[in-house]
Amino acid sequence: MNVGKLLSEMTLEEKLGQLSQYAAAYMDSSLDSPLTGPKSKIKLTKEQYNSIGSTYSFKDAGVMRDLQKKHLDNDPKKIPMLFMDNVIHGYRTVYPVPLGMGATFDTALMEECCAMAAKEAALAGVHVTFAPMVDLSRDARWGRCVESTGEDPYLNCEMARAQVRGYQGNMDPSKNIAACVKHYAAYGQAEAGRDYNTTDMSERTLRDFYLPSYKAATDEGARMVMTSFNILNGIPSSGNRRLVKDILRDEWGFDGIVISDFEAFKEMHIHGYCETEADCAEKAMNATSDIEMMSACYFKAIPDLIEEGKISMEQIDEAVLRVLKLKEEFGLFENPYSYASEDESEKICLSDEHRALAKKAAEKSAVLLKNEGILPFNKDNAKRIAVIGPLADYKGLDLWACRGKAEETVSVLEGVKNLLPEKEILFAEGCSYEVNETNCEKIPMAVKLAKSCDTVILCVGEHAKMSGEGKSRMELRLSHAQKALITEVTRVNKNTAVVLYTGRPLVLTDCIDDMPALMNTWLPGTEGGNAIAELLFGDKNFGGKLPMTFPRSEGQLPISYNIFRTGRPLLNGNWKKGFVSCYFDMPNDPLFPFGYGLSYTDFEISAPEISRAEMSSGEELTVSVSVKNVGERDGEEVLQLYICDEFASLVRPIRELKGFKKISLKPNEKCKVSFTITEDMLKFWSANDRFEAESGWFTVWVSNTSTETKSVRFVFNKK
Repeated sequence: MNVGKLLSEMTLEEKLGQLSQYAAAYMDSSLDSPLTGPKSKIKLTKEQYNSIGSTYSFKDAGVMRDLQKKHLDNDPKKIPMLFMDNVIHGYRTVYPVPLGMGATFDTALMEECCAMAAKEAALAGVHVTFAPMVDLSRDARWGRCVESTGEDPYLNCEMARAQVRGYQGNMDPSKNIAACVKHYAAYGQAEAGRDYNTTDMSERTLRDFYLPSYKAATDEGARMVMTSFNILNGIPSSGNRRLVKDILRDEWGFDGIVISDFEAFKEMHIHGYCETEADCAEKAMNATSDIEMMSACYFKAIPDLIEEGKISMEQIDEAVLRVLKLKEEFGLFENPYSYASEDESEKICLSDEHRALAKKAAEKSAVLLKNEGILPFNKDNAKRIAVIGPLADYKGLDLWACRGKAEETVSVLEGVKNLLPEKEILFAEGCSYEVNETNCEKIPMAVKLAKSCDTVILCVGEHAKMSGEGKSRMELRLSHAQKALITEVTRVNKNTAVVLYTGRPLVLTDCIDDMPALMNTWLPGTEGGNAIAELLFGDKNFGGKLPMTFPRSEGQLPISYNIFRTGRPLLNGNWKKGFVSCYFDMPNDPLFPFGYGLSYTDFEISAPEISRAEMSSGEELTVSVSVKNVGERDGEEVLQLYICDEFASLVRPIRELKGFKKISLKPNEKCKVSFTITEDMLKFWSANDRFEAESGWFTVWVSNTSTETKSVRFVFNKK
């Protein structure tokens, strides 16, 4: 297809159709299409509807083929639509939420999971996924932490690249889908952790912490970028020319499609940035935002804006050409139905191979936070097992589980029964999962059951509906009823392990002492119950690490490990001393730090050694540690490289993650782990308003958490 020739033959209205996207429910009123915003009346002419360029959120391959056929029958130019969906952590086979995948510190596993999701989605007719979501998340009150891979720029960058590689592969339309990185930019720093809220930050913070992951995804070849709902330093992202045109396109060289989020063009008026829909259209087009989702500012205003000379036809043509080129890349002009097949989709979705991968991901994402010798449970001693809690038989899936189904999901209760079919396994709910539940009437029955059993698994935390878009929380604690359930059950049976479901870090300060053992399983997906059972009973070992800090209190938020130094730092944890940077009613340190996670075995890590104490521009040096498994089980460990620029033109963070490696060791096995330090690792957005490394001393740590004290130093000489 000669898309340039096609473009020259299109009317303005047909071009604007290519720049407009509406949910499948708007294309066919008989469909029940989930929306992530208020459903408003979009008044379009028949001709405008016939020219729509893309749709999203449709059920399956059959619906895709029907919608595409109806569209082609009515579109005079026969330009096929692009079909998009929220394939966030699986299509039908659901693996753990992105925050859980961040806990794996395993980019190869992330890539493999995304490739699996892409294959299922492609056979269902999906061309583009609205993923990866790479927003840096430091405030656990924000509901969309669940969609990110955490609080660290480096980890986010590596996971962003892995997701793009997994989804897109070599862009084979039979098994790959295009990635749309979101939400550009700095959406994760919404004020007060409240979704859709204001973001205001310095250029330095934006460049050093929040922009790198978007750039990593686009550098990896992501075909699309979605702008964020928030205003950034006073300007809504969809109409932010400096953000989209100057940085994304001109500075980074991104030549793909930019799409708005749900009604975000129109919301620029509500923000108070644009007085009319025409202003919205003008600002968006001049920012080089291409596709308008779920509003009609382009349709309504662009013709007059061209007539008035405020928008040029060349701008429209550039935007439309980007859309047509993606359709050409997918071969849609020759095969508008792509590889959408209900039969092939059913064969591959939830296949044994895909379930096995989802289970592996659930195992690798789980983080053991506390263990007073309780875990792993002894199978021989476990004669009578109580599985208790509002989430013990929970099979629900979150908003972003795409086409995953509850009835195809394994609960913890089912997982334990699958693992130990010969055992007596009993269930009690204890209380409901509601966020403010105070009703404790069912707790006595659960306590009675716990007392009669030798082994107790207590499943509490956040129901999936409590995290995600629009699910910000002011308080992050377990409900009164859930805390009472923990206290009473562990009082009568100390052989209890708590299984925590959550889409964000929670505040557990007021109940952690009552927990003999605690594993965080996030929202683990289709095979979660089977994975959890195998971890609890020792068939598998824990290897996950926290990708976000667990605070002691909501008052610490936002919180992250890579904070800046202050002139009056808190030393030696003496927070009661006063006149230093601290709270007078609670320690500064979190309950569980970034990078933390226990195992069923122990690892001995030596102090780091460096290949030489001096490094100049263009050179590299190596830092190494010796790691030994000193426990009695096989285990995995995540070695984390942190660096601190001791003195610079701008104050630098106390430490920053610059690398990680996952190793597996048998008991008494020992290995050497090395990291190469390059000049790029030392660069930051300097006082000169550019990325550069500066001469001076640097401190290096290599450990299994962000709180290690053993370090080594080197000096860098910039030439």
